[in-house]
Amino acid sequence: MYVVKSFESMKIAQISPLCESVPPKAYGGTERVVSYLTEELVRQGHEVTLFASKDSQTKAQLVSTVEQSLRLKEGVLDTVAHHIVQMQEVIERMHEFDILHFHTDYIHFPVTSNTSIPHVTTLHGRLDIPDLQYIYNKFKNQPVISISDAQRKPLPHAEWAGTVYHGLPLNLYTKGDGDGDYVVFLGRISPEKAPDKAIEIAQRAGIPIKIAAKIDKADYEYYSQKIKPLFKLPHVEYLGEIGENEKEQLLQKAKALLFPINWPEPFGMVLAEAMACGTPTIAFPNGSVPELVEEGKTGLIVHDTASAASALKNIDALDRDLIRNTFEKRFSVQVMADNYLYIYDNIINKKGKSIELPVNGQLSIGAKRTIASEGYLHINGTRG
Repeated sequence: MYVVKSFESMKIAQISPLCESVPPKAYGGTERVVSYLTEELVRQGHEVTLFASKDSQTKAQLVSTVEQSLRLKEGVLDTVAHHIVQMQEVIERMHEFDILHFHTDYIHFPVTSNTSIPHVTTLHGRLDIPDLQYIYNKFKNQPVISISDAQRKPLPHAEWAGTVYHGLPLNLYTKGDGDGDYVVFLGRISPEKAPDKAIEIAQRAGIPIKIAAKIDKADYEYYSQKIKPLFKLPHVEYLGEIGENEKEQLLQKAKALLFPINWPEPFGMVLAEAMACGTPTIAFPNGSVPELVEEGKTGLIVHDTASAASALKNIDALDRDLIRNTFEKRFSVQVMADNYLYIYDNIINKKGKSIELPVNGQLSIGAKRTIASEGYLHINGTRG
């Protein structure tokens, strides 16, 4: 049974990037997580203020410094300028809150390093960028939250307050039967996501593949030269960027999600989405994959395309009910919110730099866990 500690009502500020609305109109990993967390905290009775673009939808109090999410707003050349204005708005109101929860990378560090107001930052992106060493060497006492333990590896000296896995609403997706006789690649067309490997795996296994993914401007040349020609293959169907309802049906009917990433993915929201649909994953062991995918239970971890194609032959042996139950225990929005509340309480009451968190959603004394997304920022455009 899932048991949680009850907390007194808190006044919580959630500070979101402005490039996408909360929730995003289409793709936007960070803003989706902010939305799920915000609405769950409101549901649990906390007083939440969301700092986000005005086209956001929330039951919390919404504070906006821009009329429209920056990605959709014409004439925006410098997104940082708008985030500086947002940070000033937060500064002017910070005394109203018990805790400030930032999702905007490190842009606020010069201010929060000099305030006694409790605050914490979830880092939603990759941290293996050399320039970040300068930031975290200078701001050594900024409490930060990871979205997977693997995400922390480049910055072991950061002031880690915990690790929190992303969570989805329980009713967002339902379990499917995997009767579509195809595999799926879902997310973004980019070199690090390796859609070409997914296409190769499906070809080796002799099974159709459906690809539902966005194409960022930064990746358009890669798409044009490397991936677009592959879409002409008879076993490949490209669906473009799809919404939540289409995504659910796509995952429910898929035999498996292919996740052949070749970069240190901090989380990978699609892994949780697949589990919510009871769909197993075949993934390469990079980034957070070994933490999130339970070998032989929720998926199969392989090291190359040949092994992935072979694994597909046995994928129907995995129990889709067990996969869905695992999602509910580990990756629900309630589990995520409860873990964040533990960290908030720990920071507000200054109980220590790291906190004991539930394991797989079950409270366990002495069980150490960390707390953590997809992609890399953020204030200049969410990547996932």
